[in-house]
Amino acid sequence: MTELLFERIVDSRTLLALLVGFLTIASLIAIGLPLLEGDRLAERMKQVASERERIRAREREKLQARNGGNLRHAPKAYMKDIVERFSLSKWLGVKQARSHLAMAGYRGPQAEVGLLFFRLVTPIGLSLFGVTYLFVLLGVELSLPARFGVVLALAFVGLKAPELYLSNTIAKRQQSMRRAFPDAMDLLLICVESGMSIEHAFRRVSQEIGVRSVPLAEEFTLTTAELSYLPDRRTAYDNFYKRTGLEAVKNIVTSLVQAEKYGTPLGAALRVVSQEARDARMMEAEKKAASLPPKLTVPMILFFLPVLFAIILTPAIIQISGQNY
Repeated sequence: MTELLFERIVDSRTLLALLVGFLTIASLIAIGLPLLEGDRLAERMKQVASERERIRAREREKLQARNGGNLRHAPKAYMKDIVERFSLSKWLGVKQARSHLAMAGYRGPQAEVGLLFFRLVTPIGLSLFGVTYLFVLLGVELSLPARFGVVLALAFVGLKAPELYLSNTIAKRQQSMRRAFPDAMDLLLICVESGMSIEHAFRRVSQEIGVRSVPLAEEFTLTTAELSYLPDRRTAYDNFYKRTGLEAVKNIVTSLVQAEKYGTPLGAALRVVSQEARDARMMEAEKKAASLPPKLTVPMILFFLPVLFAIILTPAIIQISGQNY
């Protein structure tokens, strides 16, 4: 019986049947498993979408907590009424002012309304002050054209004062971001090379770079939020550059857009941009160091040399005067 079973198993026809059966079962499994698993791509896309929604909600909560519970503060009623009553947005021009406000860190309708309000009120207030002081309170006699000239000059200063304030704020903010940007690029490079996505890398950098520069941390946070809900990442990158106005940010935005479009290695591009940012910061420091000798010439002549001559000549003058007595 055992010998007969062994002969049947060894038989070529039996082996062929077993092989055909095995191949048939394997083919059915290979065809049926994808149908049983379902659409894995759709499931992964749903997971990515839900993750983006969670990132968006988290970043909005952070921004709300930072801005006192609201991302966009409502403008004050009296300012808004004056701006709308006189239609200041039509004849004062706000297109360029909006970009300047964003670069200065002022966002929302309150910033725009406040700028228009002060561009109207400041020249009027300084003009009234000049008229009151020159025509009523001033005791010194001045000619009438001179007084009107002073009033016009005060009105011009009042018109340009909000713009100067914005320019100074933008300069200080850009200086803070420019100093911390190479360190932010190093952190971003480390995050990307460790396997993080660009959204998570931006969010991590925004958490860490706040020690060096709060404005740069705010811009990274806003870019993270925009990456989570804008349909096109390039728009988020372009907004990042428009809000900062830095040439180094323009370079990193170009690298990110090219990596997004052509699939180029992002780590190598970030490494190059990081090195360029460090070189630019070093060149700026060397430029400031080279400009110190001319700047110190006048203070040395006015303050150091007289004291030095006094210290050197005073003992000799005392000795000579003592000998004469």
